[in-house]
Amino acid sequence: MLTTMAKNGLDPTTPLWRAAQVFRLLSCVYATGFQIAINPDLRRPALGWALFAVLIGWSAACAVAYLRGFGRKPAWVLAEIVVVVLLMSSNAIVTTPHWAADNQTWPTTLWASNPTISAAIQFGPAGGMATGLVVMATNFAVKNYLALNLGHNATVIIELAIGMAIGMAAQTARRAHDELQQAARLTAAVQERERLSRQVHDGAIQVLALVAKKGHEIGGATAELADLASEQERALRRWLASTDIDHDTDAATVDLRTLLRCRESDRVSLSLPPTPVPLGRGVSTELDAAVGNALDNVVAHAGPDAHAFVLVEDLGDSVVVSIRDDGVGIAAGRLEEAAGQGRLGISQSIVGRLTSLGGSAQLRSEPGEGTEWELCVPRGKAHHGR
Repeated sequence: MLTTMAKNGLDPTTPLWRAAQVFRLLSCVYATGFQIAINPDLRRPALGWALFAVLIGWSAACAVAYLRGFGRKPAWVLAEIVVVVLLMSSNAIVTTPHWAADNQTWPTTLWASNPTISAAIQFGPAGGMATGLVVMATNFAVKNYLALNLGHNATVIIELAIGMAIGMAAQTARRAHDELQQAARLTAAVQERERLSRQVHDGAIQVLALVAKKGHEIGGATAELADLASEQERALRRWLASTDIDHDTDAATVDLRTLLRCRESDRVSLSLPPTPVPLGRGVSTELDAAVGNALDNVVAHAGPDAHAFVLVEDLGDSVVVSIRDDGVGIAAGRLEEAAGQGRLGISQSIVGRLTSLGGSAQLRSEPGEGTEWELCVPRGKAHHGR
């Protein structure tokens, strides 16, 4: 349902555009009555009717463009502002200075508010308020005086309020639409993951379980194959039980526990906090990769029977991940010897990653006592990502 709603609502401001055209229609009706009433008083009545025909034609074109959608572009909105300013400026031709000073600006300030509404929907509150100021500046220029007595004439305040209120409504609509699309994507991802889980469970997991069972029954050389199949079966079950789409309050964060759960295996034990550990998405990925590098070193150098233990601590202002193994440890001077031979895997993969995150990586190891990495990332940098 969420996916359908997100697809159908291509433009979240469509209801605002429709309401704006209702206002445009009402303002045209008002402008028509005003034109009929004051046209005999104009200096050039025939030109007044000709310009009024332009007003009606342009209003109809804007209504069609905004309702159909092809006019919801900055260029069209800017063109509307220009047309309204030009029509208001025509007072210098069709009216006398005395008439312009004593009456509202032709073709009425109500109709002239249309570009303020359009700009607010298109550009937000700042654009709407700026357009309102342009309209009112043109109005004062036509009257040839500046009246800021807000107690007597609150038109300026009304224009600014229209631009701000409608602009904020448009921003809210777009933000809600983005959140709806995000929810739809997450829902689709969950549904796809559940579908894959069923397929994998019905296929690969059952085959691996059967291989493990038969291999142990046969014994001998096939027992090793059975152990491998059993290990892969458990790894698949852990992967299916985990989720890589757990998010914090915004899409830029991810629960570190989600990434680390996929690292658990027969030789890797995890100790995770009971509550989410939100970090910036980029930081979480890098920290998880550093943990993966440390676990790769356990497999490669700690010995065939070594077991690794991963502990995650959320200290509030920082996140600490400890990776400890019970392997053979690192002999004194071995790291310096590897660096001298150009083998900088540990330095580049683990220390380098943590340094780039503004954190630290500390290594402790003794021959026969195993190895321990302590990876620390400050919460301030981690939470906001990179």
